Amino acid sequence: MTPFKFSIAENPSAATGLLQKNNSAAFLAGGTNILDLMKEHVANPTEIVDLGRLQLNTIKPTTAGISLGALAKNTETANHPIIRKDYPLLSKAILAGASAQIRNMASNGGNLLQRTRCSYFYDITMPCNKRNPGSGCAAMEGFNRMHAIFGWSEKCVAVYPSDMAIALAALNANVKVMHPNGSERTIPFGDFHLLPKDHPEKDNSLNFGELITSIDLPKNDFASHSAYLKVRDRNSYAFALVSVAAGFELQGNNIANAQIAMGGVAHKPWRALKAEAFLKGKPANTANFTKAAELEMSFAKPLSHNKFKIEMGKQTLINAFEIALRG
Repeated sequence: MTPFKFSIAENPSAATGLLQKNNSAAFLAGGTNILDLMKEHVANPTEIVDLGRLQLNTIKPTTAGISLGALAKNTETANHPIIRKDYPLLSKAILAGASAQIRNMASNGGNLLQRTRCSYFYDITMPCNKRNPGSGCAAMEGFNRMHAIFGWSEKCVAVYPSDMAIALAALNANVKVMHPNGSERTIPFGDFHLLPKDHPEKDNSLNFGELITSIDLPKNDFASHSAYLKVRDRNSYAFALVSVAAGFELQGNNIANAQIAMGGVAHKPWRALKAEAFLKGKPANTANFTKAAELEMSFAKPLSHNKFKIEMGKQTLINAFEIALRG
């Protein structure tokens, strides 16, 4: 690990101000990702700004829905009574991720900022445009079994690892951030994470020095009909090959609204918009679930080692829809 300066921020303004003064500094919340990156010399900040004293850990209802403090722990969020009652999709997704020990440390804001677990990204002896722009993408012609089938570019085929974020995408969350000048802005969740295109080194739409202060969820009618389904190589402490977050609003047996996101398939949480549009207004049955899944997966572009994700994605979508219907 490269030596670094350790600074403690007493408030959000101080935190953003410290990063504004040092463009090679980094924030530290739970530390469950940044410390791994530093140990492997993937990230080499010259200064770490500890956010532990910031009062950004409150989970509270709002007139529009609920606000999740950026520094609230994943475990606290998943087990919060309001989340369990009104947003069970989010609770299920968080509890499907990592391990209990990591969830006890990981923060909500940090979860959104975690970087890909692509093995070529972590191996500093290999070319990686995300780690070293312009060096190439070793995964493109390498062992890309875990990699993207949607939205990738020749610059990068890595996937985004979070489970929590897949549910947040399906729930139409908003991310509130503070700029170093003290101004605040709200980023719709679909705009927060980015596809790689020509700049895979940029994972999200934050400007340098901006601090996530909260994640806000609007009210929804999915509590009775939602599901998070994760397919992985082993039952715990493994990232998704394919995951699906699905929420249905039903009117009788018809789907009045469907919101669906997929994980393990793209550089960002992948909103299954084609499946959503197909299902809206149709009867909630296996035949329509199958057609919606086939439609969504027909646009996949597999790599040399992950063609299996197309059929896996289809079946995971169908199974998640069936689970959501049963409630």
